[in-house]
Amino acid sequence: MPPLDRIIEGDCITAMAKMPDKSVDMIFADPPYNLQLGGDLLRPEGGKVDACDDEWDRFESFAVYDDFTRDWLAEARRILKDDGSIWVIGSYHNIFRCGAILQDMGYWILNDIVWRKTNPMPNFRGTRFTNAHETLIWCAKSEKSKYTFNYRAMKALNDDLQMRSDWSLPICSGGERLKDDAGDKVHPTQKPEGLLYRILLACTKPGDVVLDPFFGTGTTGAVAKRLNRRWIGIEREQDYIAAAQQRIDSEMPLDESAMVTMAEKRSAPRVAFGLLVESGLIPAGSIITDAKRRWEAKVGLDGSVSCGEVQGSIHVVGKTLQGAPSCNGWTFWQMEEEGELKPIDLWRQRHLKGL
Repeated sequence: MPPLDRIIEGDCITAMAKMPDKSVDMIFADPPYNLQLGGDLLRPEGGKVDACDDEWDRFESFAVYDDFTRDWLAEARRILKDDGSIWVIGSYHNIFRCGAILQDMGYWILNDIVWRKTNPMPNFRGTRFTNAHETLIWCAKSEKSKYTFNYRAMKALNDDLQMRSDWSLPICSGGERLKDDAGDKVHPTQKPEGLLYRILLACTKPGDVVLDPFFGTGTTGAVAKRLNRRWIGIEREQDYIAAAQQRIDSEMPLDESAMVTMAEKRSAPRVAFGLLVESGLIPAGSIITDAKRRWEAKVGLDGSVSCGEVQGSIHVVGKTLQGAPSCNGWTFWQMEEEGELKPIDLWRQRHLKGL
């Protein structure tokens, strides 16, 4: 087994070469973009734009970049399980080259996702359209792979509408953006946690092993830990490793999130919480709580629940209290029976058996 829940320091190709065949369930790769920047980029008032001009993003030619891409994708393919999948993100500088190589190597493209940035960096020179998106390519290992896709979780995350291939999410900013002691960005292309949350929720199950060969400041590891996935990061820059480790150490797994919804059977009949209130299985006025007793909510006459000023369905209130994109209220909320907390889903199952 590869080393789990840790950062491997070093070159990604060398590190992956030491990993066993078919040992990871999913790979998220944010490789160097090879931006080919020429000179400083200045704002209208004369300030320098903090763009990605690091040494690790520089390649002598397209041919050298393509060789690098083939090498790391070959190792990624070897260690990916037969039913695993890979995500590669990039800009117009590199994503088309990556896409062609992915197909040449036998990966099977499932979707290309357009991440539309709601707050993109302006085009300060005024010579092109504002570059307001990045592209993600999602591939199965082969055409015959039985890859994971948690369709219902994605639909729930999108207010019960099918999740589309154009995602509107803000770039990493504010308190989420890691800064050094001087107040500068630790990493120029840190990805937002919301993006990785959606990807991991869509394509993995709890306990799956997720590899990020270009770990950076550890967004993949932080989100994987939160969602109870195992993770492996590979990074060669010491500053990034230190920031990532500190970030992941402080991350706490969610008690419940949309990942629980993914485990539900598609054929399970729908039961509204209000039916349990109506039937008296969970009477109005009952008190429900989360497993750690951090929050208590009172059940209303109409099947809504309220916790302080937060009121709504069991799912919405659970989501709001946790600050999570979604929540399966059936497993998040608990009720006491014979001195023991039990998920309210137990009462739903009793209702179903009585039908």
